[in-house]
Formats: sequence, structure tokens, C-alpha cells
Amino acid sequence: MTNDQAIKFGTDGWRAVISDTFTFDNLRLVSQAVANYLRDRVTNGQTPQVVIGFDTRFMSDRYAKTVAQVMAGNNIIAWLTRADCPTPAISYNVVQKEAS
Repeated sequence: MTNDQAIKFGTDGWRAVISDTFTFDNLRLVSQAVANYLRDRVTNGQTPQVVIGFDTRFMSDRYAKTVAQVMAGNNIIAWLTRADCPTPAISYNVVQKEAS
């Protein structure tokens, strides 16, 4: 990965253009890093859980499914929404499921 292709985070998250630096490969890389972080912080012996949602942007559902696959591949329970949904619905489910 060259500096032009580096993953860059801003104050509001990952800053990237779809299919430029926001690619499925980079998404898997970031998702794996999050999975590693979650697994490293489990101290109570429980399986980590995440709630994954998406919006109406281009390919958002496919990106969310990819994140869920990476999480599941790391033995992390991934709750993936069936349809696009608002952020407050994700927040509510994180609390209800005691997820990350």
C-alpha cells in the first residue's frame, strides 16, 4: 500500500472515496483490526458481539455484510441489520444486546 492508498481517519471516522481507498480489501483490513481489538479486551470469557448496520449509500449493504463476515470469522457475534436503518436504531441494539 502506497501513501496515496493509505487508510486515513478523520474526526468523523474513515475518510475515503468508494473504490479508491475505500475498497473491500481495505475494509477487511480495518475490520480485522477492530476484531483484534475486541478480542484482546475480552476479560470475562464472554464472546464479543457487534451490531452492524448500513444506510442507503452505494453498496453500503455489501460493505456491512463484509464486516459481519470478518467478525464472524473471528468468533465475534455479528448482528447485521436486514435493511438500512437509522443510527439511533443501532445504538439502541448495542445497549439491548450488550454489544460493542
